[in-house]
Amino acid sequence: MNKHSAIVIGAGILGIATAYALARKGFRVKVIERSQRAEGASVRNFGMIWPIGQPAGKQYRRAIRSRSIWSEIAMAAGIWHEPVGSLHLAYHEEERLVHEQALLAFEQEGRQVQWLDPERTKQKSPAACPDGLLGGMFSAEDLILDPRQAMSALPPFLSETESIQFCWGLAATGVKRHCVQLADRTNEEADLIFVCSGADTETLFPEVFARFPISKCKLQMMRLVAQPAGFRIGPAICGGLSLLHYGSFSGLPAALQLRKRFQRELPDYLTWGIHVMVAQNGMGELTIGDSHEYGMTHDPFNKEFIFRLILDYLRRMARFPDWTLMETWHGIYPVLTDRTTEIIDSPEPGVYILNGVSGAGMTISFGLAEEFVGSL
Repeated sequence: MNKHSAIVIGAGILGIATAYALARKGFRVKVIERSQRAEGASVRNFGMIWPIGQPAGKQYRRAIRSRSIWSEIAMAAGIWHEPVGSLHLAYHEEERLVHEQALLAFEQEGRQVQWLDPERTKQKSPAACPDGLLGGMFSAEDLILDPRQAMSALPPFLSETESIQFCWGLAATGVKRHCVQLADRTNEEADLIFVCSGADTETLFPEVFARFPISKCKLQMMRLVAQPAGFRIGPAICGGLSLLHYGSFSGLPAALQLRKRFQRELPDYLTWGIHVMVAQNGMGELTIGDSHEYGMTHDPFNKEFIFRLILDYLRRMARFPDWTLMETWHGIYPVLTDRTTEIIDSPEPGVYILNGVSGAGMTISFGLAEEFVGSL
């Protein structure tokens, strides 16, 4: 019996996750990507699979499922990954109170979290700055990988194991039922078509995206050189600013008081949407970020003062043997301004749009795609 066929437009993480879910359901899958490789937000991130940041309910469940799928695929494909967890450091009483409230909620949900006193926090990460440290919240559920290596390794692995066909350097210029029109004036046909085009919301179905409260976020990040003598930071490290960024913390009562403190002491950080995190890849390099600027059009130039603000804050909470800067970059991803979690739309029968996961692509895409494809 012939398999049903599907085309996925876009080879970022959401597109790859959708292709994987379709293949596992028995579809014959082709992925069409206009670039020669993944180059957007899916490779310009920390590589954190981050259940700790996801609010209770469907987002947390998707994150946990994604983590499981990432672990399975990374093990089978030889992709470097470490289940090192995350460590959220507290240096002010307001930060400690947010952690206290979060821990109560997290424990009721069954999350694997615990509060560590200053000594145990330093044992968990030799990078944690001891000066003024009140302690830290450790989550065992978070996974670190290198997005550049992972996104490079996934297509050939899935081609071999799931028979997914990847077509690189081929732009889709139009979509109608059962048919994708390509820039070379040829057509590709399939039973189902999925548009997972990330920040490119203008090319295909712009009238659909115009109905949603969508904006675009520009973030700035950087990477430090591999640390000497095999120095490892252990878990990914976060500071108090991250408690205002992630939905699992930002709605807590104590977060309001913490925001007031930062408005007095660090107004520039709130203006530019800066929260500070660091993760270490398998080569020992440290990925650091990030900032958040919102709007439909962004200038292509990085702002040096943003990098300086990030590093100034990081030096308050972390100690590294080598702070040599290796590279900087920025990424852009679509974001929904009404706090909804994704765009799922069907502009015509058999055509589906998946987008707008608002910077959580690495964390939730496998779970979201499996859930959506399973619902068809």
